[in-house]
Amino acid sequence: MKTRLRLVNNSIPSQGEANVAQPHDETEIFDAYSTAVIRAAETISPAVVNIEVTQRKGRRGSGSGFIFTPDGYVMTNSHVVHAAEQISVTTNDGRRMGAVLIGDDPDTDLAVIRVVASGLPTAPLGDSQRIRVGQLVIAIGNPFGFQCTVTAGVISALGRSLRSGSGRLIDNVLQTDAALNPGNSGGPLVTSRGEVIGVNTATIMPAQGLCFAIAINTVKLVAGHLMRDGRIVRAFIGIAGQSAELPRRLSRYHGLAASGGVTVTAVEPDSPAARAGLRPGDIVVAFGGNPITGIDDLQRMLTAEHIDQRLEMTILRGTEKQLVAIVPAESNRGSR
Repeated sequence: MKTRLRLVNNSIPSQGEANVAQPHDETEIFDAYSTAVIRAAETISPAVVNIEVTQRKGRRGSGSGFIFTPDGYVMTNSHVVHAAEQISVTTNDGRRMGAVLIGDDPDTDLAVIRVVASGLPTAPLGDSQRIRVGQLVIAIGNPFGFQCTVTAGVISALGRSLRSGSGRLIDNVLQTDAALNPGNSGGPLVTSRGEVIGVNTATIMPAQGLCFAIAINTVKLVAGHLMRDGRIVRAFIGIAGQSAELPRRLSRYHGLAASGGVTVTAVEPDSPAARAGLRPGDIVVAFGGNPITGIDDLQRMLTAEHIDQRLEMTILRGTEKQLVAIVPAESNRGSR
């Protein structure tokens, strides 16, 4: 009796066979990618607006923004609307309306404006803590006046720091390679689910693919303060300073936790620093019990909760270490 063997083909497909199947797989991948971008753009675009401003002496500028409440509150960049004499907003469906500045914060490059309208489409806000490097993102804005332009890319990095126009460091900035151009400023950076996770703010020229957005969790916090108070309240001590590196021998001698500090270059008259006895040439190495390694550390400490609080500041005057008491005041500008 002969046994018949059933042959099962478990062999690896030849190169030719593999190439035949591959285009179908790639088509599915690109279809899914396109669908995600289209869905996000269709979700957010109705809430994206074009912003035109008239500055002093008739200078004009433009940017982008997005509506985040149905009664007309719009988020954008501070540098788009700061010191504007007139602001107008054009919605995605072509309506043109005047807008008023509710508040802006140059230190985070964020601003809130408002149009008089109701029942407006809004952009859903996401959670920037949940995003990951490599995640698909879509930027929507009005580059060079071309309304509602869509570009796509990925999150390139998290937790970047970016210097604002006021000189203050913005923390937890998102880096993306989604293309941004002049006019995109203030527009939303969106996930494939159609949730805003950042406000597009800057590019580094002439580099390509280095674009940045203010994380939406920062935006929510700032927007709340601007809608309530019209500004961000920060503490003020009244010095001009610059980061300085300390000689190792001096750091070791005084047992300092860091090898840097802030050299005081000027002291404003009748300021908290003047009343505390600070002088040009002093080096601030600790504030409120926290080491200060540079100007950015000191700026981060100047928050609203420290206003009118008596705090201890450690300084180096020459080779001597001294403790001084200082009471920060409220900044008149809210941005020092």
